[in-house]
Amino acid sequence: MSPDTSSSMMDDLLHETRVFEPSDEFKAQANINDPAIYEKELADPEAFWAGFAEELDWNKKWDRVLQWDPPHAKWFVGARMNACYNCVDRHADGALGDKIAILFEGEPGDTLTLTYKELKREVCKAANVLKKLGVVKGDRIAIYMPMIPEAAIAMLACARIGAVHSVVFGGFSADSLSDRINDQQAKLVITADGGYRRGSIFALKPTVDQALGVSPSIENVLVVRRGEGDCAWTDGRDHWWHELMAEARDECEPEWCDSEDMLFVLYTSGTTGKPKGIVHTTGGYMVHAYATSKWVFDLKDSDIFWCTADVGWITGHSYIVYGPLANGATVLMYEGVPNHPEQDRFWRIIEKHKVTVFYTAPTAIRSFMRWGEKWPDGCDLSSLRLLGSVGEPINPEAWIWYHENIGKKRCPIVDTWWQTETGGIMITPLPGITATKPGLATRPFPGIAAEILNETGEKIGVGGGLLAITSPWPGMLRGIYGDMDRYVDTYWSKWDKGTYFPGDGAKRDAQGYFWILGRVDDVLNVSGHRIGTMEVEGALVDHHEVAESAVVGKKHEVKGQAVAAFVTLKEGIEASLEKETELRNHVAKKIGAIAKPDSIIFTAELPKTRSGKIMRRLLRDVAEGRALGDTTTLTDPAVVDQLKEKYKDD
Repeated sequence: MSPDTSSSMMDDLLHETRVFEPSDEFKAQANINDPAIYEKELADPEAFWAGFAEELDWNKKWDRVLQWDPPHAKWFVGARMNACYNCVDRHADGALGDKIAILFEGEPGDTLTLTYKELKREVCKAANVLKKLGVVKGDRIAIYMPMIPEAAIAMLACARIGAVHSVVFGGFSADSLSDRINDQQAKLVITADGGYRRGSIFALKPTVDQALGVSPSIENVLVVRRGEGDCAWTDGRDHWWHELMAEARDECEPEWCDSEDMLFVLYTSGTTGKPKGIVHTTGGYMVHAYATSKWVFDLKDSDIFWCTADVGWITGHSYIVYGPLANGATVLMYEGVPNHPEQDRFWRIIEKHKVTVFYTAPTAIRSFMRWGEKWPDGCDLSSLRLLGSVGEPINPEAWIWYHENIGKKRCPIVDTWWQTETGGIMITPLPGITATKPGLATRPFPGIAAEILNETGEKIGVGGGLLAITSPWPGMLRGIYGDMDRYVDTYWSKWDKGTYFPGDGAKRDAQGYFWILGRVDDVLNVSGHRIGTMEVEGALVDHHEVAESAVVGKKHEVKGQAVAAFVTLKEGIEASLEKETELRNHVAKKIGAIAKPDSIIFTAELPKTRSGKIMRRLLRDVAEGRALGDTTTLTDPAVVDQLKEKYKDD
C-alpha cells in the first residue's frame, strides 16, 4: 500500500526571496540558453526526448517513441542499442579516442588516467573475463567495490555483454549483500580485497565470503587487488581480476539489446523492511541520463566533471558512469573521504586536477561549513564554473555558503531533485536560463511533468502538498525486481495509475518554483542515503536482548537526518551506555554503518494506540524535543512523559 500521508500537507512557512541570475558570460556559452525550450517541449514531449535519442547510436531505430499502458511504459519501442557502446566505443573509435575518460585519484594519492581508447580496451577485456566465467546475456552480476576505476569498468563490461549489474554499496554488511544477491539470484560477484578509507585498508572480501555462506546462486567471485591482497581464498570459485585480465582478449563485440532489456537492478530501502530492487532498462534510461548530463551540467569538451557520489548509489550510475561518458566527458573518480588527511582534501583535488563542474551532497556541504572557510580559502578553486547539489533538499544557509565560499559568487548552482526510481534528474535549474533561489530545485527538466497535489489528487498552484509526476519519462523504473504488485502499490496507487507518487512533500511558490521538503513516509534520509526504518528496527530486534524497537529520524545539522532508536529490552536486562554501544554496533554489523543509530533511548514501553500501532509522531516529537501534543489515544499517556524525561537525561 502507499505510505500513510494523512499528515503530509506542508505548511508554507518558509519563504525565499533572494534570486541569483546566471551571468551574461555564462548564458553566452551555455548549451541551452533559450527559455522558450519549456514551452516547446510541452507541445510535443515525445519529440523532445526523441531529439536526444537521435544523438545516441542505435543498432536499430525505434518503431514508436512511447507505449504507455499506465503504470507500465516502454520507451523507444522496437529499438536496439548497447549502453557500453554509447559510453565508450563511439568516442574511442572517433575524434575523442585520446581524450581522458576517467581520471582517478586514490586516497593514498595514487592517480590513474584512462583515455577512451584505453577504457575500451579494459572494458572489452573485462567483458571477455565475464564470458570466460560463464556469464551470458540476462545473468545478474553483483558488484561490491570501492570507488576505483575497476568499478566503472565492471559496470560497463556487464552492459557490453547484456548482463544485468547490481551494484551494492561497499559499506553494506554481509547480510545486506546476501539479501540483494539472493533476491535476484546473482551468478557472480565482482569485488576487491579492500579499499582505502581514512588512511587504512577496509576489507571487502571477508564480507563477501560471509555473504556467500547463505548465497548459493553465486558460482564465481572476481577479486580486484587494491589493498594488500592477503585474503581468504576458495579455489575454483575465487579469481584474481588482474590474472584473468592479463589473459583476456582486448576485443569484444557489444551485445545489441532491446531498448527495454534490463540494464541494471539497484536496491533502495522500503518501509516493509525488504529492500526494493529497482529495475532500469537500456534505451530510455540512457536517453534520460545523456540528456540531463548535457543540459543540467552544461558539459563541454574541456570540462573535468566530478560527482562525489559512490557508484553504489544511483547518482554514481547516472552521473559518474552512464550520463557523462555518453557525452564524452572527462570524469574524475576519488576513492576516499573529504577530510583525510585534512579537511581540504576535496579542494586540493579540485586545485590539482582543475575540476570545472562539481556535484556533491548537502550533507558534505554542511560538513564543509562546520570545518570553516579557511580550508577552501587556502586552495585555488578558480577552475570551477558550475556547482551542483544532490541527494536531499539543501537548506538555504548551506546553499549560500556553497555559493560564496566554493563558487566565489560566480558559479551557478544546480540543485537537483530525483530518485533511484526516476533514473535521472527530474527537477532542476538549467544553468544558462534559470534564476535560482537558495534551497529551491526550481522547475521540472523539460519533458518532465510535475505537480503539487493534495490527498485527493487536486492540483495546488501555490503552497505545500505532495509531489507528483503526472506523465511517463524515459528514465523511469520499469518495476521492482520479482514483485510487480509491489511496484504498482508503492508508486502508482496514491492517485490514478498514471500518476507517480515519489513519497516526497513539496511546495511551489508564486513563480512556479518547486521546493522539495523531504519524505512523508517512514524512510529516513541520512547523509543522502535512504534507510528504511523497518530495516533498522529489524536489526535491533535481531539482538537477543531486545524485545521491541521503533526508529524515527531526527534533524541533524550535517546529516540532514539522524537515526533515533527507542528500545525496550527483555526483562532482566539492564540498560547502560555499554548496552547502547553494543546495540549500535549490532545494527552496523547487520545492515551497515550508515544505519547505526546516533542515539538509543531505552524505555519500558513504547507509546502505542489502542490498536497497538506505535505512534511515531510522538517519538519524533520526543527525539527532536518538541511539545508532545495530544496523547489521549495512548494506552498509557505517562509513557510519553517518561520517554521525554529519559531523552532529556541522555
